[in-house]
Amino acid sequence: MSLLGVCTMLLLLLLLFGQSLGAPRSFSVDYQDDCFRKDGEMFRYISGSIHYSRIPRVYWKDRLLKMYMAGLNAIQTYIPWNYHEESPGRYNFSGDRDVEYFLKLAQDIGLLVILRPGPYICAEWDMGGLPAWLLNKKNIVLRSSDPDYIAAVDKWMGKLLPMMKPYLYQNGGPIITVQVENEYGSYFACDYNYMRHLSNLFRSHLGEEAVLFTTDGAGLGYLKCGAIQGLYATVDFGPGSNVTAAFAAQRHAEPHGPLVNSEFYTGWLDHWGSHHSVVSPALVAKSLNEILSMSANVNLYMFIGGTNFGYWNGANMLYTPQPTSYDYDAPLTEAGDLTEKYFAIRDVIKMYRTIPEGPIPPTTPKYAYGAVTMKKLQTVSDALEELSFSGPVKSVYPQTFTDLNQAFGYVLYRTTLPMNCSKPTPLSSPLNGVHDRAYVSVDGMAVGILERNKVLTFNVTGKAGSQVDILLENMGRINYGKNINDFKGLVSNLTLGRDPLTGWTMYSLRIDEAVRQGLLGGREPTPRVAPQPAVLSPPAFYRGSFIIPDGIPDLPQDTYIKLPNWRKGQVWINGFNLGRYWPTRGPQVTLFVPANILSTAAPNNVTILELEGAPCSSGPCTVECTATPILNATVQSGSKQHRGRFVKEDLL
Repeated sequence: MSLLGVCTMLLLLLLLFGQSLGAPRSFSVDYQDDCFRKDGEMFRYISGSIHYSRIPRVYWKDRLLKMYMAGLNAIQTYIPWNYHEESPGRYNFSGDRDVEYFLKLAQDIGLLVILRPGPYICAEWDMGGLPAWLLNKKNIVLRSSDPDYIAAVDKWMGKLLPMMKPYLYQNGGPIITVQVENEYGSYFACDYNYMRHLSNLFRSHLGEEAVLFTTDGAGLGYLKCGAIQGLYATVDFGPGSNVTAAFAAQRHAEPHGPLVNSEFYTGWLDHWGSHHSVVSPALVAKSLNEILSMSANVNLYMFIGGTNFGYWNGANMLYTPQPTSYDYDAPLTEAGDLTEKYFAIRDVIKMYRTIPEGPIPPTTPKYAYGAVTMKKLQTVSDALEELSFSGPVKSVYPQTFTDLNQAFGYVLYRTTLPMNCSKPTPLSSPLNGVHDRAYVSVDGMAVGILERNKVLTFNVTGKAGSQVDILLENMGRINYGKNINDFKGLVSNLTLGRDPLTGWTMYSLRIDEAVRQGLLGGREPTPRVAPQPAVLSPPAFYRGSFIIPDGIPDLPQDTYIKLPNWRKGQVWINGFNLGRYWPTRGPQVTLFVPANILSTAAPNNVTILELEGAPCSSGPCTVECTATPILNATVQSGSKQHRGRFVKEDLL
């Protein structure tokens, strides 16, 4: 190449890269002009929440593209600690947990990222994202300066934050702001030393340039314990709020700087036994317009809710667990479908910034694969050899899940009747120690259910020495308020009459592994002396399969599984834990089945653990794959929804 050619190429390179070489990327808070500054220019984000942990990796791009095409210029996401460190020191950032890939994908699409790494996140996620193994220290004070808690947080953040640092905006990545803790002003501890420690910890890993912030309810009472010097204080509030008053609360903590609503609620959470939450598109659009007209920054929580697959759902007090669906009545449904609310929000955003041109990715197609015939395999008691990989544990009094080194799922507790109960005798949980639901059988006959806060006693009969099996279900740890240190199992003893039951044998059950490995159904069931009562039957496994038809293009497609006349349990397809079903309590009836877990090359295996009673003895023993979700069915519960809409109080 000639000297002239070399000079020309150098000139082109200078033109292309001179700006970036001369002016490094920057993102900051401008306190003088009450705004953010991105690369020196005034900047306002319009963001939406998406939780990668609730969406299969294969759908991340589809959901992010739909958010980008709605006019968002940023997304907000949590990092659940317990999702990545299920046991101490063992980290998982692969597959659906590959948060780095998620961040790269967001950046490739053109979205900035507001990162919320905790350590506590709430999010209606089991234990608010804190790992259950923290409870190995039984008197630990979570979200405080407790030395054991701080040591675990320091180690986790020492792993996570250095991974995140290259993705900060000033380092070439998409992350513009990072939240420290979450809604700490709604927590009883009010430990300023804890928040100072976290602030210093985040600074040490992310550097002085990183924009760190807090989020709290839009009231002075929340900001009193949630806001702290060195972290930019933001607020959250829902549609229908007095926007001016809400931002006035933020101005009390931050007299200057950008106005920020970090959680503007597009819908609300559900609980089993309460009606599906719905917030009208018109109300959301009206309040969003009011926020944007004030030049405020906003994050729409949620823009897509997704699904609590497996056992990841949380719960609120008084104990009310959340369902498998985290649809949230969001602009994109649980399955990523476009809604009226999506387009209403897009129309508002159009008034304030240019919407990207081009087609919006369409709603993913759904397919009704039809009825699947189910066959009973074994009761849980009959399958103990296959389910309990660690073997029996014996003790005088029952042990908790934590004692047994089990985080999720089910434990079988076994003892015997110490006396003849020829007359009905109360079996009781006098200290409300069933956390959370106990399915009781005597000599293989289902006799009743004990449930936390709801059913603390019922009568049993039987002979001295009769075998008592209690399958204990962990229905999700409390994720909000002072009771997040939520121990599971039999956390206090049961009594028969007035006497405590002793002599327990406990089986820690690894049901997910047994289902994945196809271990169930290999042994003959124990013969029963008498037929099972129609009202209740012992927890048992059922299996069926379906084949995706040939000759139909673009299969497999998403579907929903419906369980007509089934009562309560857990469902797996091809070994993937879809989550809990409870149509008898509602409001959720169908479970979302993403296409990526289905196979066109082999039969698709459906495994069900039915806890109360399958319809197989009285009618068709089938489940149904349908194209239509049902999330708002009639509910059956005497309980009230204890966390009111948009309420941030630390619940009693």
